[in-house]
Amino acid sequence: MDRTSFDDEHDMFRKAFRTFLDREMAPHRDEWTAAEIVDRRIFAKAGEAGFLAMAVPEEFGGAGVSDFRYSQVIVEELCQADLLPHGLGMTLHNDVCLPYFLDYCNDEQKARWLPGIASGELITAVAMTEPGIGSDLASMTTTAIRDGDTYVLNGSKTFITNGINADLVIVAAKTDPGQRHKGISLMVVERGMEGFERGRNLDKVGMHAQDTAELFFTDVRVPVENRLDEEGSGFLLLVKNLPQERLSIALAAVAHARAMLDWTVEYASERQAFGQPIGSFQNSRFKLAEMLTELTIAETFVDRCVAALNEQELSAEEAAMAKWWTTELQKRVADACVQLHGGYGYMNEYPIARAWADARVTSIYGGTTEIMKEIIGRSMGF
Repeated sequence: MDRTSFDDEHDMFRKAFRTFLDREMAPHRDEWTAAEIVDRRIFAKAGEAGFLAMAVPEEFGGAGVSDFRYSQVIVEELCQADLLPHGLGMTLHNDVCLPYFLDYCNDEQKARWLPGIASGELITAVAMTEPGIGSDLASMTTTAIRDGDTYVLNGSKTFITNGINADLVIVAAKTDPGQRHKGISLMVVERGMEGFERGRNLDKVGMHAQDTAELFFTDVRVPVENRLDEEGSGFLLLVKNLPQERLSIALAAVAHARAMLDWTVEYASERQAFGQPIGSFQNSRFKLAEMLTELTIAETFVDRCVAALNEQELSAEEAAMAKWWTTELQKRVADACVQLHGGYGYMNEYPIARAWADARVTSIYGGTTEIMKEIIGRSMGF
C-alpha cells in the first residue's frame, strides 16, 4: 500500500538526504562503529546541507520548517541505509533537544544558542536519568543550589545520548531538594564549564556508533541566564516534550523494522534450500506476510500521530501507544528476520545481525514499555 502522508517536497528532500548519506556517512559506517562514536564534523556537514534543526527560524540560521514529516523522512532513510546508530544523535538533536531551545528559551538565549544548533557547531543532549532511579525522575539527587547569579550544580547522570560529543547539555536538577516534581529545574551546561566532566563512553550491546556517556558535575557554576523557563518548572517542561520524543522513537522503530523486512525479503528471494528460494516455503511466506501486515498497520498509526503532532494535537496517551507498540513490534520483526536468515543472521557482516542488537534498547529508552502502558491505563481511569 502506498504511503499518502508525503508530498513532492518530501520526496525531493528524501532524495537529497539519501545522497547525503551515501556520500558523507555510509563510507564511514565501519570506522564509526569501531570507534563507538561518529565524527562530530558530520553534524556541521548536515547543518550546512540543511538537514539539521530545520524548525529553527530563518533569523537564527534555520529553515523555519516545523513539519515533522521531514524528521520522519530522515529516520526512514537512516534505517534503510543501515545507519540508525550513526544518525541517532542527529535525530536526538532535531527531535528531542531542539524543542527545549525553541519553546523555553528567551530572546537572548535563542540568539546565543540557536545559530550554532542549526549549523551543527553546537551539538545538544538532554540529561535526565541518574544511576539507580530509572524513570522515577522525582527522586533525582542532582542538585543546583542558587548562589547569587549562578547555580552550583552537583551530581551525575548516565545513559546520555550524545554525551561525549555534546556542547550544550540540558540538565534536570533539583533547585529545591525538599520538593519532588516541583523542585526540578532545567539548565543548560556548556562544554568547558569548570567541574563538568564526562565519564566513559558506555559499552553497549548495540547502537555501537552512538556515543552514550556518564556525566559528572562537581560544583559547576551555571549562570542563572542558562536556566530554561522558570525555576521549578522543569518537570512540566519535560512532560510536555515527551510525546514528540516518544513519537520520534516510534518512527525509528517502524522504519527500522521495515528496513529489516526489506533486507529479509531480498535474502529469502536469493537464498536457496532444497532447490528453491527459502521465501517460497509456506512457513517463510506466512512469517513475511505477518510482518508486512503488522508493519503496514503500524505505519498507518504513526502517520496519523505525525499529522496530530503537526496540528499540536498529539496526546501523551497516543504517543505512549505508538512508542510501546512499535518498539515491541521492532523486536519481534528483528528476531523473525534473524531466524529467516539462518546462521548468516548471526554474523555481524550482515545488517540484520547489527539491527537485531540495535533494536533491543528501544523499548527501554524514552520510557519503558511498562511505563507506556501505565500512562495509557491511567488515562482510562485506573
